[in-house]
Parts: sequence; C-alpha cells; structure tokens
Amino acid sequence: MKLRWGALALAGVLALAACGAESGAPGAAAGGEGGGGDGGSLVWAVETQPITFNPHQWGQNKARLLVHNQFDALIARGENGEFLPWLAKSWKVSGDGLTYTFELRDDVTFHDGERFGAASVKANLDQLVSPGYNAAVSAIQLRNFGKAEATAPHTLKVTLKAPDGLFLDFLSSPYAGQVSPKSLKNAKDLKAGGVDVVGTGPFILDRFTPGQEVHYRRNPNYNWPPTGAAHQGPAHLADLTYRFLPEAAVRVGALTSGQVQVIEGVPATEVGLIRSDPELRLETSLNSGSAFSYYFNTSRPPFDDKRVREAFRDALDVDAVLNSVYQGTAKRAWSVIGQGSPRFYDPSLEKTFGNDPARANRLLDEAGWKERDAEGFRVKDGRRLTVRTVNAAPFVRDRRDVLAQAVQAAVKQSAGIDFQVRIVDQGTAQKAIDDNEYEVFENSRGDTDAGAALNLILAKGAAINRTKFESAELDRLLAAASATADLAERKELYAKVQKLVVTDEAILLPVYVPADQIAYGAGVTFEPVSGTPNSAYDVRTGT
Repeated sequence: MKLRWGALALAGVLALAACGAESGAPGAAAGGEGGGGDGGSLVWAVETQPITFNPHQWGQNKARLLVHNQFDALIARGENGEFLPWLAKSWKVSGDGLTYTFELRDDVTFHDGERFGAASVKANLDQLVSPGYNAAVSAIQLRNFGKAEATAPHTLKVTLKAPDGLFLDFLSSPYAGQVSPKSLKNAKDLKAGGVDVVGTGPFILDRFTPGQEVHYRRNPNYNWPPTGAAHQGPAHLADLTYRFLPEAAVRVGALTSGQVQVIEGVPATEVGLIRSDPELRLETSLNSGSAFSYYFNTSRPPFDDKRVREAFRDALDVDAVLNSVYQGTAKRAWSVIGQGSPRFYDPSLEKTFGNDPARANRLLDEAGWKERDAEGFRVKDGRRLTVRTVNAAPFVRDRRDVLAQAVQAAVKQSAGIDFQVRIVDQGTAQKAIDDNEYEVFENSRGDTDAGAALNLILAKGAAINRTKFESAELDRLLAAASATADLAERKELYAKVQKLVVTDEAILLPVYVPADQIAYGAGVTFEPVSGTPNSAYDVRTGT
C-alpha cells in the first residue's frame, strides 16, 4: 500500500532579528507530542548529490536538509525570523556589540561519544577560520571573528573585532553545524565529510554510496531539538534513505510507483499528475537569500561596457522564458534579493528594466556592434558578440540548463547575441573561473539573511564575486549594513545596494526566485526563514 506522502518538488524555482541583550531559555517544544522513536523508514529521492557532507563546507541549498539531519547549530530560527535556543540555551551581547557570551546545553553528546561543550564550539570556530579550510566563510561571514574562549565547561565567550549584525545569523546556519573535535582531528577527508565526520543531530550517517544513495539511522540518544520542534526525544523514523535520482521523470515514476515516499525536483510538466493523485500533495515555499540571477563579468569584453550589459537584459523577455520552461510555476525576480526575503527586498525595482528589444538593439549599435555575420550574430572588428556561461553539474538545479537554452535562443533572435552554455564537471568550471574565461556567472544563495548573500556575491574580493565590479560606494553600503543590527537601517542600506547593482550599473539580470515544493502532511515541513525543507526529525510515516 502506498504511504500517505506527498512530493517534495521544485517548481522552478533571508531576515535577521535584532540582537537582544539576552535570549530566552529553552522551553518545551511547541506542539509537542510525547517522545519520538516510534519507528518507520523513509525513502526520499533528491535531485542532486551533495558534494560534501561536512556542514562547514556546505554550498548547495538543495543539500541543506541533509546537513540538519546530522548536525545541530547553536541557534534556531522562529516563524518570524527571531533567534531561538538550540545547543546554546541563552546568550548575552555586550553594549558595544563586540562580546557574545553563550550558555550551552550540558546534556549533549556527539555521535562518537564526545561531550559537547564550550571547548568543542571553540574547536569548530577555530577550524572555520583556519587557513585554506573555507575561504568564503573566513573572509566574509567570520571576517570580524576575533577569538573564542571556553570560560567554563559550558560557557563560551566570543570576541569580535568589529560589530557584526550577521554573526548570530551565521550561528544559526548550516555552516555552524557542530562537528565532533575527534572528527576535526582524525577524519580521513574532513572537507568531504562522510561517516567519520559526525555531529550531534537526530540521525547518524552510516552509509554513503556515491551516485546512488546515502543512509541515516536514528540517534537513540537525541534529546535536544531546537525550540519549536514538534516533539522531544529521538526522531520518529528509525532510518532514512536519500536516493540520488537526477532525472526528473525517474523521480516522478519512483514516487507514483511507491518506490519512494518523497521526491523533490518535480518538473512543471508533472505538476498536474501529482495534484491529480489524492494521496500526493504539493506545497510551495520561496527560498530566502538571493534570487537566481545572471551576473555579468565586468572585467572583460563585452560586459565591461554598461550598454552591452543593459542590452542583454533588454533583449530578454524573462516572463516568456520562465513560462516556456516552468509553465507558470516560477516566480519572476526583479532584484538580486528575492521576494523570499521580504524584509530586505525592494519592490520599487519591479518593471523598471528588461523586455525592450528595440532599446537593446539601439544600445548594441551605439556600442559598435552594428554588423551581423552569416548566422545572424552581431560582430565588431571581426569578433562575434559572444558571452559564455560555464556551470558545474552538481550545482545545476531547477532545470537551469533548459532555462539557459531558452535564454540562448531568445537573445539570439531579438538582438543577435551569441550566448554559449556549458555544463561541466566541478574542476573544469572552477578552472574557467580562475582563468577568467566566462562572461556570465549563474548563482542563487539560500542564506537565511540576505545580507550574507550580498556580501559573498558583491563585496570587493569576496569568494564568489564573479562580476569583478568595483565600487567604493557599494563596499561602504555593504559594510555599514553588516555593522548594524537595526533592521530599518539595514533595509534602507540594502535598498540602495539593490538600486546600485540592478538598475544604476546593471551588473546582473535577476531571473527567478528559487523555491521548494513540499508535501503537506506526515510532519514534512519547511524551515521558517530559509523556506527550504526541514530535516526529517519530526517526520512520521503514514499508512
């Protein structure tokens, strides 16, 4: 008999609470049923295989739910974006914003038997800022980290070099998942993670077969869920399997035939099939962070010319392209920040650019791209107007390869632009970035605070700043927004950032807002701020 489950599907397609003087103490989980651990197995088919199982190295938003099965963070997020206790029972912030004092739970153990405490949190923070471990985290998200001190077995003092309104958000992110100090020292491949990189979470990773599946078993000792969990004690499920099924049709077939109980990555063409099945339900949540956008490499031709950047955007009818690929299931983006981050999204940018082929062609003429070759592409000085995007296959989600092909056809037809699309292995993609052999960089970020995404993508010298656009004003705005916890001030500053990069300088083309669709029922839920699927801690199987 088919289980009463729905489909976790991809239709195609972050907020920071003010740092209070002290958080509340952890109370009983909301809506709690009696303890967990009542058994059951679940098979969940996913679109992409994680490139790492180490939370410190996490980079795929689609792998977020796997990270939180195995690793707990210090802080959780509530329905309204507020910070809630998890492994940290409470915290205080000094008046100058430089010192954070955390009181930690004293009843937590890692999967390898190591006791959790201030020393283990210090070991994780020190590892995160160690040279060569994770340059993006150390240079951006922990750029103001000074030192961590274990002042008592379960009291941690963190000193920052400058106030940082994003610090608590970082401690609630997958990057802050706590790894056993034994793993940090002895893991065979720490960056890749695996069975010997362990956490404190409700599930234990005990088997990974590359290209096929990863298997978790219940942690029988788990009794420290985040505030807001639906129950206390161990997870309901006895074990959990994620199968890697990259082909959408295969995932849908596995679901409808009962081979799996949950899937993600349902294409728009299959949404009707899922909705017509009374045992399957779809529900959508927009992801937080940055929208999926095409970022223009301004350091090389042709996008060193603002007129060409604007022409590429005006040449494209984004709504038509999205409808052709996602059949009405994708939400159009208008800014680098997606509508899934309503606290910082600037709606005034809507309908201020794009879908103006006449203007696109006029701008290209002005920029000297007046002639056409035999294939209809624009040329100048014997060189075709070519722009390239090079994508690593593990990061291709939401049929973005099909989307790129639709964009390719559209900009050729409307403006004679040769948009070349390559899907390659991760090493080849990184070499293209390192060699500056690309003109378009495709990206979306799932950070729970959109400011973290902006710093990583737009700040000068940031780890994934692929536009290479430099602006003292942009850097000033980003730094000022990160230094304050005042929500209204940050919103005003980020509005200026969005206007500068989207309309004033046109260094990117917002395309769509990433979203996850998830079955409603049996405890499968979304994280309240990120909009991504929760871990399987509260999940039950049905009959």
